[in-house]
Amino acid sequence: MAVEATDLASAITALDVAHPGFKARLLDESGELRQFVNVYLNDEDVRLGAGLASKVGAHDEISIVPAVAGGVA
Repeated sequence: MAVEATDLASAITALDVAHPGFKARLLDESGELRQFVNVYLNDEDVRLGAGLASKVGAHDEISIVPAVAGGVA
């Protein structure tokens, strides 16, 4: 889905407008990314850079990947 945004935080807000409740699934009560949600901007982990302040452009790709754990012992 394409959205108009200048940074990752505004992209998440735009997605939440289109899909209410989306933002609450990604961000905790303090407005930071939840621990088990991985977000990549053009294949780069945003936590290793500017985080939600990461600048986005018209051709950037944001990937949201929930962490998965568990399995058979």
